[in-house]
Amino acid sequence: MNFLELATVLLLLASIFSIINLRLLKLPQTIGLMVLAIVLSAVVLFAGLIEPDLLKFATSLTEEFDFSVLLIDVMLPFLLFAGAISVNVHELLKDKLTILLLASFGVVFSTFVVGTGLFWLTQQSLFGLSDLGLTYVDCLLFGALIAPTDPIAVLAMVKKMNLSSITETRIAGESLFNDGIGVVVFLTLLSMKAEGIENISLASVGSLFATEVIGGVLLGAVMGFLGLKLVKYIENEHVELEVLITLSMVLLVPVISHIFHFSAVLGVVVMGLFLNQNIDGDKKADGLQRVMGDYVYKFWHLLDETLNAILFILIGLEVIPILQNFDFSYLIIVIVMILIVVVSRGIGVFVPIKILSIKKSFEKNTALIITWGGLRGGLSIALALNLPNSIGAGKDLILILTYGVVLFTILVQGLTLKKIVK
Repeated sequence: MNFLELATVLLLLASIFSIINLRLLKLPQTIGLMVLAIVLSAVVLFAGLIEPDLLKFATSLTEEFDFSVLLIDVMLPFLLFAGAISVNVHELLKDKLTILLLASFGVVFSTFVVGTGLFWLTQQSLFGLSDLGLTYVDCLLFGALIAPTDPIAVLAMVKKMNLSSITETRIAGESLFNDGIGVVVFLTLLSMKAEGIENISLASVGSLFATEVIGGVLLGAVMGFLGLKLVKYIENEHVELEVLITLSMVLLVPVISHIFHFSAVLGVVVMGLFLNQNIDGDKKADGLQRVMGDYVYKFWHLLDETLNAILFILIGLEVIPILQNFDFSYLIIVIVMILIVVVSRGIGVFVPIKILSIKKSFEKNTALIITWGGLRGGLSIALALNLPNSIGAGKDLILILTYGVVLFTILVQGLTLKKIVK
């Protein structure tokens, strides 16, 4: 199956599942699509017991595309840019300290707590996992990939909630930036594993981290500034040209980032904030004019919805290859790790908010809403799939743990978040 055929199948499934969800399930769009994709995967798995050739065919389809490459290199930049241009940038800038502290402390804290928890569990004879040979760095890699929330899933849910503007901005901003920090922490740990922890110094780790973060932010700022000047020069007279400029720049940032080892995630987010719909252009006689016309934002909204639908269908379909390696002995450790992930997320949110509340005001249940609204999604799965094969059999365990956490956060937390908001 070539790329065009695969894209056709995914778009067809997205259309059919969207109609079924709209008319029958009436769930939030992203959750409904993923549920239906999981149901389809389960049907295929059970049918495969009767007709093995069917399962082989379905497995080959999921293996024909590289989920991690498709998401990280293709879909993620577009989805993050679409999210960044729609967030309330004025409130984000006013509350930047809160957002940055939540994003940085939360990710680093969760990485070490979850990673340490997994390493301790694998060493216990009760679970029989010591033979997998997972090192502490391997476990920290799992902590790093599961620590950041998925901005695509979070933004899709937040938009449907009746939250105040400031709380919505805090959740959206934290999700956008913890994504970038999480990827940087993951890549830093991956470098440590590749070179050997004994060959890694604190200075080299700091240099790598700084290059990724500072380089990504500066690149995003430069590209955003240039993009801002270009679209202002056009003056909303040529909508198609504005769309072309934004598309090309979203593609260009990851390319440059790859060359210089910058964080493409942070670069795209920062660039999106520069071209944000809430940034006012030059003052005119009839009031304030947006930098870009409404059609540009409608285009990105449409692209966001389409890619979002495809992403969650892909997450559901990934059940097929992952569950084929599932061992029921893993079930207890999956449940335990879900609890550790949720608790570490809670502490990583409550502590910064408690400190910041000395000088800042927070709405009731803000910490609880941000904690429970911390959905994981495609990025975590993509990073797990991107783990080196040198991890060995432990990679299957990490994949299953990742998928377990993703399913719990989206299906359980996502469906119950509205009750917490009320």
